[in-house]
Amino acid sequence: MKTDTAANKLKTLFCSNFMISACTFGGGGVIIPVLQKKYVEDLKWIEEDEMMDMIAIAQSSPGIMAVNTSIIIGYRIAGIRGAVCSIAGSVLPPMVILSIISFIYEAFCTNYIVALVLRGMEAGVAAVMINVSINMSANVVKHKNLLNDILLAAAAVAAIFFGVPIIKLILICGAISIAAVVINGYKEKVRGTA
Repeated sequence: MKTDTAANKLKTLFCSNFMISACTFGGGGVIIPVLQKKYVEDLKWIEEDEMMDMIAIAQSSPGIMAVNTSIIIGYRIAGIRGAVCSIAGSVLPPMVILSIISFIYEAFCTNYIVALVLRGMEAGVAAVMINVSINMSANVVKHKNLLNDILLAAAAVAAIFFGVPIIKLILICGAISIAAVVINGYKEKVRGTA
């Protein structure tokens, strides 16, 4: 598929996000590996490290993680128009599906077969989220940055064993990373003037 023109990129962004959103259940943690496969591996529009940065930004921003990631990807690839196409593609399927379900909600939520299907989907979602966690952790560790390794381990322990809310962990890790960048920049400046 030829995707070098602006119109083709916008069409690909919309269609890709539409299909991913329509066929992926379980929220942001589940949709991330699918987005990564599409934009990093298949289309090769984004590098893996850049994708991980986008995911981190989307996770730490208010709103729905899948939509946030789609906005960032769309903007990175085709500017404002790309972001709009990505949003439309990401939001339309759940909006249509939830609108239909809302009309038949009572029958839907009490249906035994639907309950079994949802239970089975929970297991699949859990497996995908474990996969995402392993891949993101491996990406942090592969850069061989001691501070990042310590932050990863400390955040995991704080979340798993002490129940520290994720937003607090993100803010604390972000603040520590900003402080490290400022301190390293100051040290480089001092060394440069010496």
